[in-house]
Amino acid sequence: MRALLLAPALLMLGACASPLPKPDPQQAWVELYSSADTLLMADRLDGQRWPDGRYFQVMPGEHELQTRFQFEVRGGGALSMQSEPLRMTCEITLRYQGFAPGQRYRIVARPLLMKAQAWLYDEQRRMLARGEVKRCGTAI
Repeated sequence: MRALLLAPALLMLGACASPLPKPDPQQAWVELYSSADTLLMADRLDGQRWPDGRYFQVMPGEHELQTRFQFEVRGGGALSMQSEPLRMTCEITLRYQGFAPGQRYRIVARPLLMKAQAWLYDEQRRMLARGEVKRCGTAI
């Protein structure tokens, strides 16, 4: 019985450890970046579930990228009864019309109190789009 429960967990760990695929020069590559104490994952491309949370690879043109961003919020002040930090998850959507083949892009996210911020940059670190926070909560 334990072997049946352990097998799916090992398969999931193996997927996380697998190398990234080689970028297709006919598509745009979008990497995700956040600080070490947070987690930013690719979730949906144009409304469809994306199979690998580590990146997006998109055809040229307009796309909507949805990400999940997780971070901790610590309780503050002497009146706070909260001893454990809250684990927040935010859904962030970025829309951009000009994805170009062979180009690399980067989504950067960071926490902002109980919400989040995100931006899409090109290879020259020019901001191309701002993320729209759809929702944030402790149980998303």
